[in-house]
Amino acid sequence: MPFQALQIELNGPIATLWMNRPDLHNAFDETLIAELTAACIALDDDADLRVVVLAGRGKSFSAGADLNWMKRAANNGLGDNLNDARALAGMLRTLAEMKKPTIARIQGAALGGGMGLAAACDIAVASTKAVFATSEVRFGIIPSAISPYVLRAIGARQAYRYFQSAERIAADRAREIGLVHETVEPEQLDAKVQEIVDALLQGGPLAQAAAKDLIRAVDKQSINDHIVEDTAHRIAHLRATPEAREGIAAFLDKRSPAWIGK
Repeated sequence: MPFQALQIELNGPIATLWMNRPDLHNAFDETLIAELTAACIALDDDADLRVVVLAGRGKSFSAGADLNWMKRAANNGLGDNLNDARALAGMLRTLAEMKKPTIARIQGAALGGGMGLAAACDIAVASTKAVFATSEVRFGIIPSAISPYVLRAIGARQAYRYFQSAERIAADRAREIGLVHETVEPEQLDAKVQEIVDALLQGGPLAQAAAKDLIRAVDKQSINDHIVEDTAHRIAHLRATPEAREGIAAFLDKRSPAWIGK
């Protein structure tokens, strides 16, 4: 599909989704938002792909919202602003709810919505040169659309600080508070991403999609009869699938399951 602000790089079962506005630090406007949404849907529907990596060309991962786009939005009425906000929220949800595993490759600044993109991915790997911030209050707005994803990563206690202070968060601090899983030196970033990709390719694709859905269903829920019954149904259903039968048989036969190498 033709894109103006994105590039998709395919390498076997891995797709790297490059935000390609380096001169604007991959800040997003209505075009990039629409293209990210369309790309995530298309990649998730491609049965040949197993893992999606989200990355940014140039020095920055993403500086968040394009200021010119924000200026245009500020001059629009409530209806237009609401449509823009819904598009952004929809894009983040589409990314966050992909069935395939997603990895954010963060080499530089991930500010505002860029921090939201990092948090919406399942896994985040950052260079030691990366920096993060929920900088919205300094523009008189709030990190509204990104809040569900940032909150699930860093929790409410940290959000009370950073949503209000808009302080810059260094890579090591981002790891401490749960925003990223790994921090490595810049020259090791791609190797670390590949290491995690290789681990993901060992798992069954249907099981990984079910694992993501399980987390959403169980997270922050009380342990009650409904949760116990729901989790029992989930594992019982999966054990009866061809993928699970193949995985168990491969383990007992001391061979690789059929999905490895696809």
